[in-house]
Amino acid sequence: MAVGSGPQPWKAEDVRRDSSWILRLTPEEADGFCTALEYAKAHPKELLDMTQADYPLPEASKQALERAIATTQGRWGLCLVKGFPTDKWTEADMRVAYWGMGLYMGVGRTQNRASEVINDVRDAGGGYKVKGGRGYNTNAGLDFHQDSADVVALLCRRTAKEGGTSKVMSSMALRDRVAEVRPDLLPVLEANNWFHSFQNSQDPSQPPYYRCPIIGQSGGHFCARTNRKNTVAAQAHFSEVPRLTPQQEEALDLLDTIMPSDEYCYSMELEEGDMQLLNSFVTLHSRTPFVDHEDPDKKRHLMRLWLSIPSSQPLPTPYAEYWGDVRAGAVRGGMRGSAITDAFLKYEKRQAEIMGMPFTPFKPVVTQEDMAKIVVAH
Repeated sequence: MAVGSGPQPWKAEDVRRDSSWILRLTPEEADGFCTALEYAKAHPKELLDMTQADYPLPEASKQALERAIATTQGRWGLCLVKGFPTDKWTEADMRVAYWGMGLYMGVGRTQNRASEVINDVRDAGGGYKVKGGRGYNTNAGLDFHQDSADVVALLCRRTAKEGGTSKVMSSMALRDRVAEVRPDLLPVLEANNWFHSFQNSQDPSQPPYYRCPIIGQSGGHFCARTNRKNTVAAQAHFSEVPRLTPQQEEALDLLDTIMPSDEYCYSMELEEGDMQLLNSFVTLHSRTPFVDHEDPDKKRHLMRLWLSIPSSQPLPTPYAEYWGDVRAGAVRGGMRGSAITDAFLKYEKRQAEIMGMPFTPFKPVVTQEDMAKIVVAH
């Protein structure tokens, strides 16, 4: 990748000095989302049956979303859009408006065991570092990780009483730092012998864990995928999974030292009406623990979309085991779960055609039978 043509490594001070990744909606752009919502409410449809015509955005609002997605594929790999009129919307309104926005940005992906396409990021009493645990439904601090879509978008409806700070760092800078201090660990991170738990969110045809290198390259495009919690879960819950080597443990420990450091980790406080969008292949993110308000309607609440986007990069072949399709701009990713509906299957095919994206119906790249052979041969 030519310098300046796409994502580049950065440190925390770099994004503090350059705010080009922060976009602010104009009153005209913000009003457009309200106008489209009023139309959608007057002509109600199920979310998965909606098309752009059911959430008709004015041109200025469309372009605001296009700029946001383009920014995630540029220098920083992240974008913060401020000024969405969430204070005018009920929770139900925001769900319709947010899904409508997604229809202009890409193809939404399912996100959990229940195959939901919008996740509510709030404390619902869930456990984090437990079998099958996910972070979005807890108030826990999270390990650095990336989500399972080209772009993860969070729209903030309510903030916490205390905590819940968003933390983001460049996985490209992480790779560069490893190369500086422990170049011998780069081949370890690039090897396709890392096993990670699906945390019970896989399709029934898939094994409960998958392989994916932590660092990869494809045609000059860098990518990374790490979530120590899920790597540890595969070790803890599946005795047949090969044990981590001392070098793999060293590599994870080194990443855990670099990622949260003040030099590499940028912290931001999301405010009501903010939308944070992250390029999953070049950034890693985390969150501090939080304390909620007592009033249920004031509790911390964000909505999350996972999006496949037309401008996404190609991925290395080994990433297909998790992502499905490694072609640039293809529909891929998500967590299938066990509740995929006909409505979703029709939606993703229709939306892929609207967005002009390559689309192949889901089929596991590695089946349970395949994985059993892989583990035996390892």
